Amino acid sequence: MGVPVSQMATVASYVIKQKLKGIKRYPLVLMLEPLFRCNLACAGCGKIQYPGHILRKELSPEQCFKAVDECDTPMVSIPGGEPLMHSQIGEIVKGLVERKKYIYLCTNAILLKERLEQGVFTPSKYLTFSIHMDGARDEHDFAVCREGTYAKATEAIREAIKRGFRVTTNTTLFDGAEPEKYRRFFDEMMELGVEGMMVSPGYSYQKAPDQEHFLKRQKSNEMFRKMFQNKKRSWVFNQSPLFLDFLMGYIDLECTPWGNVTYNMFGWQKPCYLLQEGYTKTFKELMETTDWDAYGRRSGNEKCKDCMVHCGYEPTSVDYTFGSLRGFARTAWFVLSGKSVGTYEKPMHVPANRPNKPRKLEQPEPISAAAD
Repeated sequence: MGVPVSQMATVASYVIKQKLKGIKRYPLVLMLEPLFRCNLACAGCGKIQYPGHILRKELSPEQCFKAVDECDTPMVSIPGGEPLMHSQIGEIVKGLVERKKYIYLCTNAILLKERLEQGVFTPSKYLTFSIHMDGARDEHDFAVCREGTYAKATEAIREAIKRGFRVTTNTTLFDGAEPEKYRRFFDEMMELGVEGMMVSPGYSYQKAPDQEHFLKRQKSNEMFRKMFQNKKRSWVFNQSPLFLDFLMGYIDLECTPWGNVTYNMFGWQKPCYLLQEGYTKTFKELMETTDWDAYGRRSGNEKCKDCMVHCGYEPTSVDYTFGSLRGFARTAWFVLSGKSVGTYEKPMHVPANRPNKPRKLEQPEPISAAAD
């Protein structure tokens, strides 16, 4: 796993503390959206379809700090929009680093080299640039609907690493993605020197212009099995091994919709980062008034049926890993051995922090490994 020991220890102590307090529902990550404005118009994005007067608005640093203190998660993800377009993004990041929050600043990297040259950011173990990379050059430029973005992003990655910053990548996959090409893409990212990679199937935002290429669950499983079967030891993923096995269909995890709570200019978003079904004024109100049982695949909610995005399922994996000695031992075994749950001889049941527990699926038919 491409996560420093200090960060894992912080997350583990946070989870254990919640368990000891008897708190059943707690978030791991705050998704802090300081703006919706962006310098790209990706066909699969539902975050920039707001009217102009909304796109011009920004959260102030004080609003951001208040939300972070109110929620008090160990990690803060800063998506958007494009966070590097925020007029006070340096001040926001500096304040979060001072609070010793592990920050993942999610960016398309078009402005990253310029911001680094301006001295907006200082290297810190608490700050990671999570670069949006949807594949190799052709696949990425097509996904973001602009030629030349892959070249700009890779140039910015090299510059950030050279300056001592932590850098990871974040890849969203859609229907039609060719596993062999993405295996080569993983090689490219490792050669660039990134700390780790994150992958996830796209979520079908209702406002996204392109609705035809979002993956359904069965297709997702088939695609990721081809992509990860016989995966190279050189590939480092900034995700739990259990989540990767979930993507391949070896484990049936239930969503933890409160695992990544979202705060933006409208308030605390109900119920999660992906669904927009109202807002609350406070974090406490969000946790206490949201009907959490109405979300997740087993709820029967049509909007959740095919979702496999990391923001809902990684928290289930992390809760299992750090919430019990058995979970930690099993996850450690998978990390050290490099094997998947699909090769484990005994049945694998991964309990989620919900009444309904996930089960191991029937072993899928073998799929020929993709060529390296």
